[in-house]
Amino acid sequence: MSMHSSDSQRTGPIAVGSRVKMISTLGSRSGDTGPRVGVVVEDYADSVIDNSDLGRDWAPTLRWAIALDDGRLVFAPDGGL
Repeated sequence: MSMHSSDSQRTGPIAVGSRVKMISTLGSRSGDTGPRVGVVVEDYADSVIDNSDLGRDWAPTLRWAIALDDGRLVFAPDGGL
C-alpha cells in the first residue's frame, strides 16, 4: 500500500489524527483497488522491527493503523507517506 495525504499538499507530518488517502497495490486479490480514505488511529513506530531481524519476510510489523471511513481497520508501512 502507498499512502498519501488527503490534501494536494501536505501541511505537516503524518500523525495520529491525520486524514489520509490510501491507494492499495494489493487489491487485485479482492478486487478492491480504489482509493480508501480514513484517519490514522495509532503509530507503531516503536514496534516496527526490520524483517532481517525477524529471520522471516512474512507478517512484518507495519507502522500505521488507519480507521477507514467504510469501517475497516487497516495497517500501512512507513514508506510512501
